[in-house]
Amino acid sequence: MRSTGRAAALWITITLFVGAAIAQDRAPNFSLMTSSGQTVELKKLQGKAVVVNFWATWCGPCRAEIPGMAEIYGKYKDKGVEIVGVSLDDRGWSVVNPFVQKLGIPYPVVLGNDQVVQAYGGIDAIPTTFFVDKKGTVVKKHVGYMSKDDFEKILRSVL
Repeated sequence: MRSTGRAAALWITITLFVGAAIAQDRAPNFSLMTSSGQTVELKKLQGKAVVVNFWATWCGPCRAEIPGMAEIYGKYKDKGVEIVGVSLDDRGWSVVNPFVQKLGIPYPVVLGNDQVVQAYGGIDAIPTTFFVDKKGTVVKKHVGYMSKDDFEKILRSVL
């Protein structure tokens, strides 16, 4: 009985350690272009809290959360926050640009590719949002719609 208890305690310790290690991974670097030809490179944003949001124009929950993200970006961009919208639209800029203009998205939007999707562990559902601290560590991953209040709460915890 005692050895079972020790084994369980060891298993819990290992699980917690591995879980903490996974939660503290460095954010994979990427270098992607905006529609205006500007390069957005994640490692150049180190020193800022960065939100990497994978989305698409055809995704209802994505469309629903973007206005709140844009509002929060306006509130925090001068406090060391950057948001990078990574569009996964297959049709590229032909659908993304009109959407960005219509919604007035104020943060950089880039087109994602298979490399960045795989670097971030494979994006199985959108929206998927990664919160990266000022040291470049992923501190939170959120899959699915996020309300403006929840987004702000998580963002403040990263600052």
